[in-house]
Amino acid sequence: MKILVVDDEELIREVVKEYLQFDGFLVDEASNGEEAVELALQNDYNLIIMDIMMPKKDGYQAVKEIRKIKDVPVLMLSARGEEFDKLFGFDLGVDDYVTKPFSPKELVARVKAIIKRNEKSGTKLEFGGLVLDDKAHEVSIDGKVINLTPKEYDLLKYFVSNNHIALSREQLLTNIWGYDFYGDDRTVDTHVKTLRHQLGKYGQYIKTVRKVGYKFEF
Repeated sequence: MKILVVDDEELIREVVKEYLQFDGFLVDEASNGEEAVELALQNDYNLIIMDIMMPKKDGYQAVKEIRKIKDVPVLMLSARGEEFDKLFGFDLGVDDYVTKPFSPKELVARVKAIIKRNEKSGTKLEFGGLVLDDKAHEVSIDGKVINLTPKEYDLLKYFVSNNHIALSREQLLTNIWGYDFYGDDRTVDTHVKTLRHQLGKYGQYIKTVRKVGYKFEF
């Protein structure tokens, strides 16, 4: 899971980053709204933590621009706690709102809750032109739907949901084929080979991890 933390105060970014990384999240940072928009358009994040009062472009403006192109969950973070500010944020489609000063542990709990809600709703996972629409159970490349077998789809979903995480063949067998499956490592290798072929230019993002297994790295 990858999160973008946006705040003009370096100390706040560092504290939030430390707590998120402790829970296993990958974290990018931005110090103003313009930088946040650039990073959000270049990368795919599971959630953005966005401060409101920042130089160059405030949090509300940044969220508006990002949402024109990407539907990413947003948690607003600000010293402003007036009801109007919260209502304005929710009107923009913000998922949650935390007022400074805050408990880092509570912030992480809210982050996990937002991500969990979005996973249940069957959101789209986008990696450049590769899109996995879990609600429609479809995978498309540059706008064209590709035909995957149920196992290929499940394998791809597991890979992209664990972006940047090395997965052993045993993990893949257990989570994709189940505990009662009597196959061996060659089953995983064969399906990874065919999945790479199906994904075309995006097949290169399924990396082989020597003596471990595989990982999806975009």
